[in-house]
Amino acid sequence: MPGRTPSPPTVVLVHGAFTDASSWTGVIRRLHAAGLSVRAPANPLRGLAHDAAYVRNVLRQIDKPVVLVGHGYGGAVITHAATDADNVVALGYVAAFGLDAGECLLDVTNRFPPLPGADTVFTESVAASSSVRPDGELYIRRERFLQVYAADLSPRVTRVLSVSQRPLAHSALSAGSGPPAWASKPSWYAIATADRMLSPTAQRFMAQRMTATEYVLDGSHAVLRSRPDAVAAMIRAAADAER
Repeated sequence: MPGRTPSPPTVVLVHGAFTDASSWTGVIRRLHAAGLSVRAPANPLRGLAHDAAYVRNVLRQIDKPVVLVGHGYGGAVITHAATDADNVVALGYVAAFGLDAGECLLDVTNRFPPLPGADTVFTESVAASSSVRPDGELYIRRERFLQVYAADLSPRVTRVLSVSQRPLAHSALSAGSGPPAWASKPSWYAIATADRMLSPTAQRFMAQRMTATEYVLDGSHAVLRSRPDAVAAMIRAAADAER
């Protein structure tokens, strides 16, 4: 009697800074069309330990194998969250941070020459101190949003994104990561060659360090919006490989 075909894993999509889960809309549509179940939780953006704990709790509620995917800062979150998550069978990075143990976002960005205009990308709004918001918040200057974040999207779309962006807690830049999940789980990485937020050279360095299967895409940091077909194809490949 032939064996049963294993059911496909659930895909969990973790968005990055300055956006929300709607950034995955085009990718989700394509994954649904391919018959995959998808979760896209709201990343709190309050700091690496806090955000990873939130994602880890989401993973505990899923009783199926998981392909865990992060975009931008969301890559740092999944790297930190999935180390002891037994149901995570593969990781996907989309123009994302794949940190090593003890490494922080600034360690990666400072390793490579700054991108043009990087010193004017962010503005900080000081927030009241609390356990999950100990300092200021980071935004992309509205007038620079199209240029640095989403140069391959229409100005009409980018204007909406620039005024609806969700800030990242400043402390997230210097928070050290724990043991990396990519050291023990297979990884896929979509390198965005026109990214002006996270250097493509840095992306390639992280992809090679984790021995990820690389997908090289012509796109900005918003490549998941501008190239949803290609991003979804990478995620489907990761899901198929782990069935």
